Amino acid sequence: MPVEQWLEAIPPLLVYAIVGLVIGFESLGIPLPGEIVLVTASLLASQHDELSPLWIGVWATAGAIIGDNFGYLIGRRGGPRLFAWMGRKFPKHFGETQLDHARRVFQKRGAWAVFFGRFVALLRILAGPLAGSMHMSYGKFLVANALGGIVWAGGTTAAVYYLGVVAEKWLKGFSYAGLAIAVVFGVAGIFIVKRRLAKAAEKAEEEEPANEVTPAV
Repeated sequence: MPVEQWLEAIPPLLVYAIVGLVIGFESLGIPLPGEIVLVTASLLASQHDELSPLWIGVWATAGAIIGDNFGYLIGRRGGPRLFAWMGRKFPKHFGETQLDHARRVFQKRGAWAVFFGRFVALLRILAGPLAGSMHMSYGKFLVANALGGIVWAGGTTAAVYYLGVVAEKWLKGFSYAGLAIAVVFGVAGIFIVKRRLAKAAEKAEEEEPANEVTPAV
């Protein structure tokens, strides 16, 4: 059953709880579709008065912050064992190549990696455990984690919700199929922009060593 039909079939309070729990467990280091669930719930809120975008954003933010904090604690106490287990269970997501790349980002960017990592799929899952395993200051982590969770969850909810509202007003005379197609294209545009930003960041990191001055022998 598609995520949208699944969420439509359950009470609003349970929808909020599912959004928070899925995002929370994703932030612990479990590869769940947190962003897909958040986007789908926000779209449903734009079409159904029973769902509140405010509460979706609140639960999503809480799930992101709390999940990352537990991930930080787990990474601090047993990071190597956690990453070894994740590599065995999900080699495509958490192989040595992916983990090494994430570690390099954290070493270079510190707290900024926690904040901006919320917008990148791999780093969103690894931010808490990696920060803990690398013994990042908890104060810095908490501030970056909270701000990143608020901006990511609140911004995504608001953007997708108002996209759905505007699309519905413009396409009132068309069928629901037309509305669905417009919304899908709009959401796809958001994901494409995010992917291009992530690729640009990766390219900048790869070029950075090449731009360093080599010391004279």
